[in-house]
Amino acid sequence: MFKMFSPLFEATNELQQRFSTAGFDLFAVGGCVRDGLLGQPSDDWDLTTSARPDVIEAILKPWADATWDQGRRFGTIGARKGDLTVEITTFRADAYEPESRKPIVTFGDELVGDLARRDFTINAMAIKLGPEPLFIDEFGGVSDLMAKRLRTPLDPAISFLDDPLRMLRAARFIARFQLTPDQELVNAVEVHRERLSIVSAERIRDELDKLMVAPVTAPGLQFLVDTGLAEYFLPELPGLALEQDPIHHHKDVLTHTMAVVDKTSPERLLRLAALFHDVGKPRTRNFVNGGVTFHHHEVVGARMTKKRMEALKYPTSDVETVVKLVELHLRFHTYKMGWSDKAVRRYVRDAGEHLERLNELTRCDCTTRNAAKARQLDRRMDELQERIVELSKLEDLKAQRPDLDGGEVMAHLGLSPSPTVGAALEFLLELRLDEGPLGKEEAIRRLDAWWSERGGN
Repeated sequence: MFKMFSPLFEATNELQQRFSTAGFDLFAVGGCVRDGLLGQPSDDWDLTTSARPDVIEAILKPWADATWDQGRRFGTIGARKGDLTVEITTFRADAYEPESRKPIVTFGDELVGDLARRDFTINAMAIKLGPEPLFIDEFGGVSDLMAKRLRTPLDPAISFLDDPLRMLRAARFIARFQLTPDQELVNAVEVHRERLSIVSAERIRDELDKLMVAPVTAPGLQFLVDTGLAEYFLPELPGLALEQDPIHHHKDVLTHTMAVVDKTSPERLLRLAALFHDVGKPRTRNFVNGGVTFHHHEVVGARMTKKRMEALKYPTSDVETVVKLVELHLRFHTYKMGWSDKAVRRYVRDAGEHLERLNELTRCDCTTRNAAKARQLDRRMDELQERIVELSKLEDLKAQRPDLDGGEVMAHLGLSPSPTVGAALEFLLELRLDEGPLGKEEAIRRLDAWWSERGGN
């Protein structure tokens, strides 16, 4: 059995000997044990011991190239030696106050007590490191992993009261490993979901990000909606469970959204854009002539996306990227009406550095079961991308700027910084989009004509 853990033993051999010499056992726990059983590589090197943080640090310092103690109050000391990075934590037995966001940290002396306070049984397995390794599975993690079942080591109500974020983390593990949650776990989430409100937005955001890059997210997202947990941090998601237009052949917008998310590459910002791309539909839904319309849902959705991502404390750059993708995700659908080179240039300019993401989101937004319709959309996108390539051979589409800069405009027209300069640059940019690069001489001639029409000297 231990052959699959050879990389773990080799990496931690010297470290284990140092702890043994100091009189302490050292255990591998959590993700590296779970992933080893699944035959998957792991960079999650979590170790635990009965030694207190000061002792852990004293053992690590002579061995490591670098150590850090930002997690000291939680019992964690980190270290790096060569390419190996580890975090070693003292056995813990802490819990949360009912209305607190922070745990009451209590160190323990027994491994089983530490394992009992972990989130799920599949993460509550341990291996005693050393020449005679010992596998510890007090809570049935192996059987749950093999049965694809998600359970907590203790009563799920106790587990979720200890750390409410575990309810959201359950969605990630359901998605990542395609697990079925135990009914007691589901019931506990439904009862205690309001407690998620004491968890910081930053922790919720980080957990959502991890869910979004799972190979398949739909089971996790469905869990969040079915248990009502999404209402407390992402109410737009259950809000999508409304009648869909007949084009997509899904029972509702939520089902369509989950299909789009899972069609996209597991890249965080692209997946978030897919998650939010239709959030404006409930507010724009209208019934016309027996059909359903969602006019301007991309504009409304972009505003809603910005508000929600800011509430979840996403960095400004992340918010701007996802909002832009949501706002532009329908632009391509007017391509069938015929785009001029100007329209292609504007599409590339507006998408900016996110062009590839936008194109992928647009392709994945087609979840119709009509094979002919899907092929038609793919052909149009292929054609657009070919046109972008051809135009790029003639001009730099990624750097679409006026042929003159602000300084040159002011010098030529004898202006100081003013809105007039901005208007001149906008005029030149429109020419650039209409006709491609003009060159400075022609740009000056056009600028003079524009200036004359405005009554300039």
